Amino acid sequence: MVKKNFDVIIVGAGGVGLAAAMYSARLGLKTLVLGASHGSELPVGGVITTTTIVENYPGFIRLTGQEIAKKLEEHAKSYKLTTITEEKVSDIKREKNCFAVKTNKSEYKTLAIIFATGTKWKKLDVPGSKEFENKGVNYCALCDGPLFKNKIVSLVGGSDSAAKDALVLAESAKKVFIIYRGEQIHPEPVNMERIKKNKKIEIINNTNITEIKGNKFVQEIILDNSYKGNRKLKVDAVFVAIGHIALSDLAKKIGVKTDKKGEIILNHKTSETNVKGVFAAGDVTDKPFKQLITGVADGCTAAYSAYEYISKNKIIPC
Repeated sequence: MVKKNFDVIIVGAGGVGLAAAMYSARLGLKTLVLGASHGSELPVGGVITTTTIVENYPGFIRLTGQEIAKKLEEHAKSYKLTTITEEKVSDIKREKNCFAVKTNKSEYKTLAIIFATGTKWKKLDVPGSKEFENKGVNYCALCDGPLFKNKIVSLVGGSDSAAKDALVLAESAKKVFIIYRGEQIHPEPVNMERIKKNKKIEIINNTNITEIKGNKFVQEIILDNSYKGNRKLKVDAVFVAIGHIALSDLAKKIGVKTDKKGEIILNHKTSETNVKGVFAAGDVTDKPFKQLITGVADGCTAAYSAYEYISKNKIIPC
């Protein structure tokens, strides 16, 4: 059943989608935010909700990821817009001047679309990783770290996100092993210093996990290089921070071009894609520097570009 027609539909209700919604509604566009897309695993507010401390968002010296997500949500909802978070977008099709957006419950039409679908966690693909998922194999340190209070845990990854996850885990765990395939982890300098100063955290470089073992829950991991003369390491959990996969499948269905990593290719001046009337912003795009502040900026740009597209083309309403 078709419910309502909109000027702009924003797919994704993370920080980027909320910023785009705020600008879109402020510009007088009839705006709908659909909070979930196929493959999304995150709540309203997006990936920032899984971060404990945010210290690099202008205007706020220090606050939690949940706090900043809440502020963005409240700001967006102070404007006249429609937000639906309980429906999951399953399909999008072009229909003349419009796009038909289908969810698991309804169908909507819109003149323009902004993809702010973000990413999902890249899974660790070794024997035992699927068997023990949510039984010691976890992807959200903030969500699941407290379950391993005074336990020994491992974390796979070497990025800034991985370092921040390790610091989160160290707040509860007795010991945290960072296992990284490269020569040296590469977080932001401030987080590298924090890692070095934390006596609970130990880095094992040039090493991969080849297998995860246990009974009902994770009990040990097998390494491809010896650690203190042994390739077996007793741990109670394996946290995975090896990157993300762009949630761009819906965009691809309507002809939006992506790069080899599946990220939406943008005109970075306007947040336009190659498809007229379709815009994108945030982690789902090919922007190399992915931060909340850069995604929010592109979300605002996408909303303004959608406004110009609708206004200049004098598109006949759906």
